[in-house]
Order: sequence, then C-alpha cells, then structure tokens
Amino acid sequence: MYYGVDIGSTYTKIVGLDENKNIIDIKVLDTVINPDEQVKKYLKDKPIETLIATGYGRYMVQEIFDVPVISEIKAHAKGAYYFFNDVKTVLDLGGQDSKVIKITEGGNFNNFKMNDKCAAGTGKFIEIAASKLQVPIEKFGDFCKKADKKIQISSMCAVFAESEVISLIAKKEKPENIGYGIIDSIASRLVGMAKSIKPEDKIVFTGGGALNTLLKDLISQKLGKEVFVPEYPQMMGAFGAALTGLEITKGEVNE
Repeated sequence: MYYGVDIGSTYTKIVGLDENKNIIDIKVLDTVINPDEQVKKYLKDKPIETLIATGYGRYMVQEIFDVPVISEIKAHAKGAYYFFNDVKTVLDLGGQDSKVIKITEGGNFNNFKMNDKCAAGTGKFIEIAASKLQVPIEKFGDFCKKADKKIQISSMCAVFAESEVISLIAKKEKPENIGYGIIDSIASRLVGMAKSIKPEDKIVFTGGGALNTLLKDLISQKLGKEVFVPEYPQMMGAFGAALTGLEITKGEVNE
C-alpha cells in the first residue's frame, strides 16, 4: 500500500491507498508527545510500498522511517486536485495555520499565502471557543447557525480574542451569537488572505476547518463564489502525500 502521514499541530492523519488510488486505510490520531512513535506503532504491521510524510512533524517521520517528505502546500494541492481536477484555488484551515494555494495543471501550485497572525485565525481557536461555550466541536457549526445577532470579534490575537469571548459570556450573551461571531471572524481572515492572491474558480476548502458547515457557508458568502469541500477534507494532506508516493512509484509525477 501507498501511505501518507500528515502530522499536524492538533491531529495526526494517516491515509493508505491501493494501486488504483482508492483509500483503503484512514486514521486520525490526537497529536501528542512523540507523534512519530504513534505513527510507527500504527503502521507496524502494514504492507507499505511507499511512505511520504507532510505536516509540521514530517521530519520526525522522516527520521524514524528514512522516507521522503513534502510540504503541506504541495500535499494539499495534490489531494484537492485529485478530487476536483478543475480546482484553481485551495483554502486550507488547519490547527495552527491557514493557507490559500493557487493550483495549476496536474495538481501543482504557482502561488500561496499563509497566515502571519496568531491562532485567532486558525482551527485551534474554533476548538478553544467550542470548549469555552461547552459545545462539541463536531456540532459547533450547526449550533452557531442558530444565532440571532451578529457579534464582532475584533482581536487578531487568540489570547485577547479569548478574553473577548469570556467577557461576552459574563455579559450573558447567547452562546450561539458568540460562536457565530468567532466563526465569522475566522471566515473574514481567510477570505482576506484569499483575495490578496485573487482566488479563481473552482475553490476547494480543505483541513479540519472545512468540517464546520457555517464556516464554509460564510466563506462562500464573503467571496461571492461557491466553495466545494471534499469527502475527507481533514485528510487532504495525508492523501496528497500518499498519492505523491504512488505516482513516483508508477512514474506519473507531473512537476
């Protein structure tokens, strides 16, 4: 099998493909101390033809397995292109950063932008906010759709933004309204990044943030364009890494 591993700041994602590029193994683990050891344990008895690592922890995997690594930009571009071969722009919202990637033919890229702010513009802040508001993260988007008032979260720093949330809670503001303001703030930051490099249709949203339905809808509204989400948005980095290994083996790499 052809494996890709994406060690992110919050989750470690593993994808295994067969020779026909079908996903036949998929796993999400919490990123803890020594995530490379987690990966080693999970893959111990797997029939591995190739293994490629990506994500911020990719070099840990490279050291323990002596395998190639690729950037998150390349991995997400490759993964999104496989599911949407007419994609022109990829928006990715992960735990510690957000990215906008301009895609070219073959799933390559010719431009990208990453956030230069702190966690207030990333998926981690959604997790922090959901925890503060005592809403399960997987239900947070739908919960916040019930908002009846728009609240602006203005802080660009996660620490101060969290203080804003605490202050709003103390003022007895409805949790749905606070949550909506948080998600709207993140959508505005991601759209601002996207506009700086002039996003083109077709736009694909990846990363764990794409699992939040309200966030996807708000990004679409603010861009004035339809935004598409693949079946496994959180797994696009690992999938792109696995796909790269398979294509190298078969001599299908299109640089």
